[in-house]
Amino acid sequence: MTVEARPATLARGREITVTGIDGAGKSTLAARLHQALNDAGHPSILIGKHSTAVPMDAELSAYLDRLNEVVYRRDTRVAQACGDHYWLLALAAWYTLQDKLVIQPALAAGTHVVLDNAHHKILARYAVNPGVSTRLAEQVFAHLTEPDLVIFLRVGAREALLRKGEFTSLETGHSGSGDEDFIRYQNTVLAQLQEQSEDGGWLSLDVTSMDRDTVFKTAAGTLADRLQLTI
Repeated sequence: MTVEARPATLARGREITVTGIDGAGKSTLAARLHQALNDAGHPSILIGKHSTAVPMDAELSAYLDRLNEVVYRRDTRVAQACGDHYWLLALAAWYTLQDKLVIQPALAAGTHVVLDNAHHKILARYAVNPGVSTRLAEQVFAHLTEPDLVIFLRVGAREALLRKGEFTSLETGHSGSGDEDFIRYQNTVLAQLQEQSEDGGWLSLDVTSMDRDTVFKTAAGTLADRLQLTI
């Protein structure tokens, strides 16, 4: 009797998240990790703030794009009129669909996901917002896929401002338009991210004095050590 060999079980992809305050260098590192993974033969996708493509499904892609427009490409006056609770739930809807329609299928297919726009910073922002329950904010994001590795780029707000050069009202918590408003708000968000990092076993990197190559090499070493992904 001939026994047919069973196909090997497809290994699940890994989710690698990069977080930090505005200006920390998240997008730069995420893009470089994504490229390096693919170059090393590890199929991966890069998910960012405006990633709306659902593979092989034009209708779902179009729907996700419309939701992205509502959440991220909105008029400032409209955003302020709707209020914080509305935007918390709108953001939860966006992250839920991106997770369900893009991230989970990619991981199930064995593709690694590099996530540049995870919800951790949203949680940190709402934690310093007295008008919204922190417990509510945590609950609406609790069902999202747990990352295999969170890379937290730590940098003070003053240094982040030097790197960015300019900022939006959202990046000051709508507290003002001056540099000190940005610095004060971003430092409160940074403190909240530091609390999350202590509870979650993140890779926490003080990147204040690190150049981009050093940040990348440190992150790459952790991918090899923790996830067995050599790049």
